[in-house]
Amino acid sequence: MRTVLVTGPGGSGRTTAAAATALTAARRGARTLVLSADPTDTLGAALATPTSVAPASVEPGLTAIRLAPADRFREDLAGLQEKAASALDLLGATRLDTEELTPLPGSHELALLRALRDSAHGPYDLVVVDLPPAPQALALLALPEQLRRYLRRLLPPERQAARALRPLLGRLAGVPMPAEWLYETADRWDTELAAAQAVIEDPHTTVRLVAEPTPAAADALLTTTTALALHGLRADVLLASRVLPDGSTDPWLTDAAARQRKVVATWQGTYDVHELPHLGRDPRGTDDLAALGAPPVPPAPAATAWPVEDRIADEGVLVWHLPLPGTVREDLGLVRRGDELVVTAGPLRRIVSLPSALRRCTVAGAGLRDGVLRIRFTPDPDLWPRGR
Repeated sequence: MRTVLVTGPGGSGRTTAAAATALTAARRGARTLVLSADPTDTLGAALATPTSVAPASVEPGLTAIRLAPADRFREDLAGLQEKAASALDLLGATRLDTEELTPLPGSHELALLRALRDSAHGPYDLVVVDLPPAPQALALLALPEQLRRYLRRLLPPERQAARALRPLLGRLAGVPMPAEWLYETADRWDTELAAAQAVIEDPHTTVRLVAEPTPAAADALLTTTTALALHGLRADVLLASRVLPDGSTDPWLTDAAARQRKVVATWQGTYDVHELPHLGRDPRGTDDLAALGAPPVPPAPAATAWPVEDRIADEGVLVWHLPLPGTVREDLGLVRRGDELVVTAGPLRRIVSLPSALRRCTVAGAGLRDGVLRIRFTPDPDLWPRGR
C-alpha cells in the first residue's frame, strides 16, 4: 500500500490537489481512499460529493472520508474519567457529561494520526491524506516519535518489570505507586503511536507538496523541504497550483503569468514540478479535477539514508551524513546528549538516537557542504572495541 501526504503553504489548494491526485490514481485502477480532517467540508466541495466519517463513494475505485475528531475526543475523555474514577471521587470532582465536551486544539491532528494507523490495514492500494498547512503538518508528522520519546522518559519500559511488585513496593515505601491502568494506558498509547509512526516512516510513504507560484510560497517551501529532510521524509513532486495561461491579451494577466513563470523556473532545478492550471473558478466535481491533470503517483523513491562513513583507517574518524537541503550554516545547531543528538536547523529541531557505533565515540566536528551535514566522530578509547 502507498500513502501520499499532501501539504503546502496555507491557501495553496492542498485539498483540491489531494482530491485530484486521488482521482487520477482511481482512474488508473488503484483502489484509492482520500482522507481529510478539515472541520469544513472542503474535500466534499472539491469532489462535489458530501463527505463525513462514513465512507463516501465518489466513483468506482475512489472513496472519501472526512474525520470527526469531536466524537472520538468525547469517547476518550469519558473513558479516562472511568479509569480515574477513584481519584476523581477522592478529590470531590464533578464528572463531565459527554454532551458538554468540545474538542481541544490538536484533536484534528490526532484524528489524522489514528486514521494513518488504521489505513495500513484497509482494503486500499493508495491512501491520499489532505494534511493541514505545512507548519502544522510537519509538527503532526513529528508527533508520534516525540510522544513515544516522552512516554519512555516518564514510564521507562525497563522499569515496568516492577509492575507485579507494585502493591508490595507501595507498602514498603509508604508512598503511592503508579496504578496498573496507567501502565496499561501508556502501553496502548505507545502501540498506537508506533503504528502511526510506522506508516509515516514507511519507504512507500511520500509527501506531495502544493504551492501557488509566488515569492512568499517559495520562501515557505525552503523551510518545508528542510523540515521534511530533517525527519527523513521524501517529496515525490511539487504541484504548482493555479498557474495562469500564457498568451493573454490582458496586460494584468500577462504580467501575473510572467511572475508565476519566474517562480516556477526557480523551482525546476530543486523539485519535480508539475503545473496545475487555473480554471478561472474553484474546481468542483470530478470533471474539473480531471482537467487539472494531477500527475500519477510515481514509484516510491529510495529511502532517505543517513549513512555512517568509516574513515578510521585513513583519518581515525567516523562521519555521519545527514542530508539537509536548504539549510544554511548559520541556522545549524548540534548538541550531544548521552546517546542522542539534538539537531537544530533554524526554527526546526529533532532529537535523534545515535547509531550504535557512534555511541562509543565523541563528536570531533561538523561541516555543511552541498546541503549535507557531515558530523565527525572520534572513537572513545575506553568504549571502542579493541583491535579496530
